[in-house]
Amino acid sequence: MQISTHLYNSSNINDLPKCNLKCDFSSNILNSNWTGVNDTILHEMSSKYINSTEVLVQKIQINTSSGFNSTNLELSFCSRDDCNLTVFDIGVNLNKTNGLMKVMAIKNLMDKLENNYENTERTGLILSATLVNNTDSNITISMLFPAQQDNNNGPTCVFWNTTTKKWSDEGCIANKTENYTLCVCTHLTSFSVLMSKSDISEPALDIITIIGVAVSICCLVLFLIIEWMVWSAVIKTHLSHFRHTAVVNISVFLLLADCSFLASSNPTSISETMCLSLTLCKHLFLLAMFAWMLCLSILLVHQLIFVFSPLRKRVFMYLSSILGYLCPMVLVGCSYVYYNYTETPYHNKKTCWLIYEGLLKGSIYSFILPVGTIVLGNLFSMVVVIITLVKTSVPDGTKVDEKETAKGILKVVVLLTPVFGLTWGIGFFLLMVDLTSPIYPFLNYSFTIFNAFQVTQNSHILM
Repeated sequence: MQISTHLYNSSNINDLPKCNLKCDFSSNILNSNWTGVNDTILHEMSSKYINSTEVLVQKIQINTSSGFNSTNLELSFCSRDDCNLTVFDIGVNLNKTNGLMKVMAIKNLMDKLENNYENTERTGLILSATLVNNTDSNITISMLFPAQQDNNNGPTCVFWNTTTKKWSDEGCIANKTENYTLCVCTHLTSFSVLMSKSDISEPALDIITIIGVAVSICCLVLFLIIEWMVWSAVIKTHLSHFRHTAVVNISVFLLLADCSFLASSNPTSISETMCLSLTLCKHLFLLAMFAWMLCLSILLVHQLIFVFSPLRKRVFMYLSSILGYLCPMVLVGCSYVYYNYTETPYHNKKTCWLIYEGLLKGSIYSFILPVGTIVLGNLFSMVVVIITLVKTSVPDGTKVDEKETAKGILKVVVLLTPVFGLTWGIGFFLLMVDLTSPIYPFLNYSFTIFNAFQVTQNSHILM
C-alpha cells in the first residue's frame, strides 16, 4: 500500500521540475508487474494508485503547453474555452466557459484494476480529467479511445468509482466507429473502455422479440375476451374455478408485462422516472405471473395425490392470493428499498431492466432466485404428473399401451412446459455459458423464440 504514499503527501506543485519528478515517480511504479501479492491486495493497490494520481493531477498548479510525457504517463493542460487535446492517442474535447483542464493518460494500470463487468476485456488506457476554477454546472466531455485491432465488439465507456472501488457506466455513452470508441460523459474523473468478448448486437433477436411479444399480446387479449364471455358456462365445479382463476391471472400479468416491455423497448426516448417505473412494473408483473404458475402446478399435484380430499374454495383463494399477489409485491418492494438504502443501482437506465454484474451480483437476482425456485417447483410437478400417468397405464406391457403412454407423456410435456414457464430455464444456462461458447447463440435464440411466443402458446393451449 506504500506505492502511493509519496503522491498523497504531495503539496501543491507550482514548478515544472517538481511536476516532472512526481510524474516520473508515478510512471516508474507502473513499470513493474506488482507480482507477489494476491488479487485482493493487487486490486487495492491499483485503486490506491488511481486515487493518488487524481490527487496529483489536482495539485499541479502550473499551466504549461508542453505538459509531461513518459513511458506510462502523459499530462496535458488546456485553458481555452474549447479544449481539444490528444494524450496517448486519446482525443479529448471539452467545451467550457472558464477554468483550467488537466488531462492525464495512464498505461499499464488497467490490467491491475478489478474488472467487475462480466464477459468484457480491458483496454490498455485510462484517462483522468480534472477541471479547476470553473463555474459551469453542466459539463460534457468527449473522448476518442483508439479501438483494439483484434476486437470489433461492443464497447462500454466506464469511469472508476472511488467510493465503491469499481467501474461504472453511469452518465457515459459509448459509440463505436471503425478505428475509435467515442465516449461522451457528463462528469469528470478517470475513464476507460471495456470491450465485450463477443459481438452482443443481435438485430435479428430484437426483431423476433418485438414480433413475438406483439403477437402474444393480441392472443392474450383475444383469450381474455373469450374467457370473459364463457366464464359462467365453464365454471361448473370448484376445480374448474380454481384452474380458470389461475389461468386468467397468468394471462393478465403476462399481458401487463408485455405491454411494459414494449413501452420500454426504446429506453432513450423515455425519461429516467418512466424507465424506473417500467422496470418496477416488469419486475412485479413477471414475478406475479410465475407465482400464479406455481399456484396452478400446486393445484395439479394436489389433485393427483389427494384425489379424495379436494381443496376448499375459500382455502385455495386465500392461499393463492397471498402467493400470487402479496408475495410478488413484497419481493419487489423489499428489493427496491434495499438497493436504495445501500445506494446500489436497482435498474439499468440503458435497458430499463434489472442489473447483472456477475455471479450473485446485481439486482437481477431479486428476479432470478424466486423465478428459479418456482421453475424447479413446476418441474417437480410435471415429473409427478408423468410418474402418475405411467403408474395408471395398463400394466400388460403391450406395444399399443406403451405407445399410448408415450403419447400421453409427450402431451403432458408439450402442454405443461409453456404453462409452467419451464422454457425460462434456458435463461439459467445462458448465465452459466460463456459468450464465446459455440452453444451460446443456439441457447440465446432458443430462449428468445420460446419466451417471446410463450404467451401465444399458452393462449392456444388454454383456449
